[in-house]
Amino acid sequence: MVYSFNDLKCKEIINVKNGARLGYPDDIEFDSCTAKICRIIVYGRAKFFGLFGREDDFFIKWCNIEVIGEDTILVSCDCSSNSTSRRGKGGRSLLK
Repeated sequence: MVYSFNDLKCKEIINVKNGARLGYPDDIEFDSCTAKICRIIVYGRAKFFGLFGREDDFFIKWCNIEVIGEDTILVSCDCSSNSTSRRGKGGRSLLK
């Protein structure tokens, strides 16, 4: 099935390993040479209405996506890693 990014933005991402609700896709990264999607980015939640910044972002590698359903995207990844950064900011990496 073919999805546009607008279709994906409306689907909630859930980790099947621990049942955690990670949020909704905010951005994607793709390889410009192969035109393949590399990963989905979920921006961190705003702290106190955004006045105190945001939590760390989630980076979900495309190969970690198990199923894209009608309402949800199921991923299988480890949420405990804290090693990848995004444009100089701290980020939670789900790339394992």
